[in-house]
Amino acid sequence: MTEKMIPDIVVGRLPLYLRSLRQMAAEGRQVTSSQELGERLGISAAQIRKDLSQFGEFGKQGTGYHIKFLEEKLQEILHVNRDWDIAIVGAGDIGSAVARYKGFSHQGFCVAMIFDNDPKKVGTEVGDFIVKDAANMVEEIRAAGIQVAMIAVPASEAQGVANKLVEAGVRAILNYAPVNLSVPSGVRVQYIDPVIHLQRMTYYLE
Repeated sequence: MTEKMIPDIVVGRLPLYLRSLRQMAAEGRQVTSSQELGERLGISAAQIRKDLSQFGEFGKQGTGYHIKFLEEKLQEILHVNRDWDIAIVGAGDIGSAVARYKGFSHQGFCVAMIFDNDPKKVGTEVGDFIVKDAANMVEEIRAAGIQVAMIAVPASEAQGVANKLVEAGVRAILNYAPVNLSVPSGVRVQYIDPVIHLQRMTYYLE
């Protein structure tokens, strides 16, 4: 039996639902509805119900969703009911800020190591970490069994770093460099480029 293919745009909305559910749980809430979730997120209730139905039946008509139950189910679906170690490549401003950020630990992610190829940065402290030499990146990441990495290097270096990460066994890359990467089909890449989002917003400004 072939696994059901879920559209990536649907998968992309699941973390938004999970974040809202966690906020509601922190408020002491126990039950919500697709209508309320939609109002919080700017997504139609029908779209939310359609998205969730791709994975099963999680609510009942007239009673809505039990927040804790749906939160746990979404964590399972997104595979964040466990901790994922992350390797960061690039100890510049962005990479260092990410390494120091404490918000990952309660979301299923944990920065495990950070690399750079600048001799002035290798061996220095960044938050709780000592910057490692990028020359040893493939061996160290592979030995640690890390599957998730972040690239925070200049655009000119990003593809070379991506190639090494793939060689090390990384299967998910968050790329801060303003360039598209070429990776094998089994490797997922997400891009974070603030300029793209700024340009998208300024379209609507006079």
